[in-house]
Amino acid sequence: MLAFLYLVFHLAGAYASTSNIKTIIILAGQSNMSGRGGVINNTWDGVVPLQSQPNPSILRLTANLTWVQAHEPLHKDIDVQATCGVGPGMAFANRVLLKDPKLGPLGLVPCAVGGPMGTKISDWGRKRLLYRQVLKRANVARRDGGLVRGVLWFQGESDTVSEVDARKYKRRLVNLFNNLRVDLGSPLLPIVHVAITSGQGPLVDTVRKAQLGIKLQNVRCVDAKGLPLLQDNLHLSTQAEVRLGRMLADAFLMQEHVVSPSNDTSSP
Repeated sequence: MLAFLYLVFHLAGAYASTSNIKTIIILAGQSNMSGRGGVINNTWDGVVPLQSQPNPSILRLTANLTWVQAHEPLHKDIDVQATCGVGPGMAFANRVLLKDPKLGPLGLVPCAVGGPMGTKISDWGRKRLLYRQVLKRANVARRDGGLVRGVLWFQGESDTVSEVDARKYKRRLVNLFNNLRVDLGSPLLPIVHVAITSGQGPLVDTVRKAQLGIKLQNVRCVDAKGLPLLQDNLHLSTQAEVRLGRMLADAFLMQEHVVSPSNDTSSP
């Protein structure tokens, strides 16, 4: 009987959270955003750190466009061509709610795709499939009245191979951020992006310089340099993803306190 009552209470709480999501966060980019923490030889070890544990006030939008309680791996049904593990999203969300509970319930919208080969910034152009998927998922997420309050972006490792891609990276990333703000109807939408610490080619420093050099209002960059990597020297370890999630949360909260949807007259 007690077990049944607990189940009823849990389901009721989950429904209440789903129907009252206040803050929607879009997570986009490639494999280090979708998460490879704990993945070795295409197998995830299943270890979820305390900072990334599920929370009834944190939900995720599934690939089927339904809300469920969030848990690692957040991108399992989104980045389907690779094995996903721990990413920064859950550590981010838990820290945000710890620091500012009024932002909850919080809805995460996973959109990152790395696959086995990675995705370039050009794959996220306005007319490309990945970009259209972000808009589709964001629009579904806010149907019940939640506000898109931020975008987390971590990508660039695939643009370190070609000199042309690396050289054009800054312009393409600025265009992406501007396009998202226009298409989501929020010109002051807070965006937090990550300066890469690894890459698939030799031009990591070129892409990093582009990322660190972006100067847009309400766009902040956190630096992943020095965070521990897996044995492939490309993907962040579980511990690194947790640290990154907390860094992203702190940067987001700085933005959120500067600009809230009530101050952005174009927010949906």
